[in-house]
Amino acid sequence: MIGPRLPILAHYHPTSTLPRFIELLSPLLIQTIKSRLHCYTYTLTTAKEKKRSKQLQMGRGKIEIKKIENTTSRQVTYSKRRSGILKKARELTVLCDAQISIIMFSNTNKHYEYCSPSTDIKSMYDRYQQVTQTDLWSTQYEKMQNTLRQLKQVNDDLRKQIRQRTGAELEGLDMDKLRDLETDLDQSLTTVRNRKFSYIQTQTDTYKKKVKSSQEQYNTLTHNLVALEMKEEHPIYGYVDNNPSNYESALAMANGGAHMYGYRVLPSQPNLHEMGFGLHDLRLA
Repeated sequence: MIGPRLPILAHYHPTSTLPRFIELLSPLLIQTIKSRLHCYTYTLTTAKEKKRSKQLQMGRGKIEIKKIENTTSRQVTYSKRRSGILKKARELTVLCDAQISIIMFSNTNKHYEYCSPSTDIKSMYDRYQQVTQTDLWSTQYEKMQNTLRQLKQVNDDLRKQIRQRTGAELEGLDMDKLRDLETDLDQSLTTVRNRKFSYIQTQTDTYKKKVKSSQEQYNTLTHNLVALEMKEEHPIYGYVDNNPSNYESALAMANGGAHMYGYRVLPSQPNLHEMGFGLHDLRLA
């Protein structure tokens, strides 16, 4: 509604025809209505544009498109958006039979990648080079060549030092370098000599322990042999009465019964009869 200044608009009905309605209005009134309609349309258009611009800046009206300062929120948002991108890539691969390769790096330098099952990342890079006529590997190849040259130079220097330590290629060395080489050789010789002495000392200690153990075993065996020979040369004797049962009992109870020999007394020695086992003190040790 325009307001009370245009009362004739209140009598306008949608069923009325536009030409008839225009005939009823004066030219000045028509100009006023057009001006008001233009202002109203401009206001609506401006409001819509501002709203649309704000929505674009806010990212669908959810969050403002700018760096998230909170570390936890940033990581959560990255995880969600990453999953969404990978999901869309898989769907696009299946629906449109497209070949897609995605490589993402987070701010913590953790990488994620996706490649269509029908290809691989290297093939995608090669294809990209062919289509765009660009070379992605020239810089890397030059770095590899420089690294190879440096390693070769280091290898040559080390081989030369080894030959000089054996007394070869000494012609190009001045007095200072010869003195340094002599010092290095003396230090190396001292290190080798100390290592040799340490090895000899270790071997000597080991042999001494073995000799000591063998000597102890020899002493033990010698002692056992002497004891065995003494038993064989000096058997143990014990008194046994004429009673056979006493003889067997004496043999059974004697210490070292396998080497005990019994002796009997004559009937003319009555003072030695019926002594039983009381003469065990007569045994020879």
